[in-house]
Amino acid sequence: MTVTPDLQLSTAPTIGAPRQASPDLLRSVFRRHAAGVAVITAHGERPVGFTATSLNSVAAEPPMISFGVGTTSSSWPVVAEAEHIGVHILGEHQQELAATFARSGADRFGGSTRWSVGPEGVPVLDGVLAWLVCRVVARVPAGDHRIVIAQAVAGDPDGVGRPLLYHHGRFNALRD
Repeated sequence: MTVTPDLQLSTAPTIGAPRQASPDLLRSVFRRHAAGVAVITAHGERPVGFTATSLNSVAAEPPMISFGVGTTSSSWPVVAEAEHIGVHILGEHQQELAATFARSGADRFGGSTRWSVGPEGVPVLDGVLAWLVCRVVARVPAGDHRIVIAQAVAGDPDGVGRPLLYHHGRFNALRD
């Protein structure tokens, strides 16, 4: 390879000045990360649920997922004891449902939420793009959260529509 004098190779990265790690830094960075929107449900004395953007596929064999949940969340006491949880992939038509399950103090299973009792007694939301019922296999401490790892036992991938995304603090739809 021949390098001509006109070609200048830059070895300096084009990044901003680094900031000390903090909760604000992490939130600022992840506002730029587009994520799918899911609702996690469980049933104890009453059904509980919350909006999650931390859902991940962990393994295909056996089929396993993970998500994070804050230990101060009103859903945590039920999720902490639940043998099974529901995972619901929301469609772009479900921004209001996502907001309801994200809002502290909301009546998440009130009149505007359509749901039924699914396999293992888990609340299953109607009209979602896809859902799974999973058996919880681990709850891993991670700061003020727990990472829940669960194995799928039943589900339905055949909902209609396009996925709902979360980006820069707002629910969004895919663009064509």
